[in-house]
Amino acid sequence: MKPTIPRSIERAPPTSSGDAARGAADIDSRGITRYHQLATVFRRHIETGAWEVGSQIPTVVELAQSYNVARETVRQALGMLADDGLIRRHRAKGTFVTATPRDQVWCQLETNFLGLLQAREGAQIELLSEERKVAISGTVEFGIADQSYRKLRRRHWRQEQPYMLAEVFVSERWVNAIPRSAFTSKTALKLVDDVSGLTITDVEQIMTIGVADMVASDALRIPLNAPVAYIERYAMDADGVIALLARNIYRGDVVRLNIKSK
Repeated sequence: MKPTIPRSIERAPPTSSGDAARGAADIDSRGITRYHQLATVFRRHIETGAWEVGSQIPTVVELAQSYNVARETVRQALGMLADDGLIRRHRAKGTFVTATPRDQVWCQLETNFLGLLQAREGAQIELLSEERKVAISGTVEFGIADQSYRKLRRRHWRQEQPYMLAEVFVSERWVNAIPRSAFTSKTALKLVDDVSGLTITDVEQIMTIGVADMVASDALRIPLNAPVAYIERYAMDADGVIALLARNIYRGDVVRLNIKSK
């Protein structure tokens, strides 16, 4: 028996001109494609067990009717799951679940200082660019900006897939004490935590949910307007001066945040 079809996606307005007409409405008011919304819902079905590993999922026609979207939208959403190895399509037999998204989770966001220091297992860091003696751009939420910073643009990879794009500002006061090899081997906070004579007394982290712009889309190999998590991390010294600011953009499909309350 096929699993039931949970209905939790924002629906397109019904039309009287059929499947092709619905396809024209496959971008919502936020600019997010409906097949990305649909793929997120499908991943959730698999993760929660609504679609169990080994089970056959509903047909394209059934899914299109259930979510009131074009069949091509469903095919695109299923294509994303197939690319991630979550489903496999068999001609004349149907589409079957082959893995769970939990197997695909690359990055769990840490909520304590020691966790933030640890590099992701199997992760690789690519240095994209480096600028010297620049000011921090944009709004500073915590601490006091130093006179100048070394700006590093880095991209983090795992399993041959980019999962995070980072803009890292390291105070020029301390950056020369950091080995250049660390730029491609250490987490942002680890860069300054290992500096002799520098004591980090305060770390702040902000997370915002958004969508990918052109730069993030290209660097992370995700479609424009795909969901992303923006993470800002500040490390301040005893005087409240920002020794490091890291602005990270994570692919939304590889992030998990656990917060334990006591």
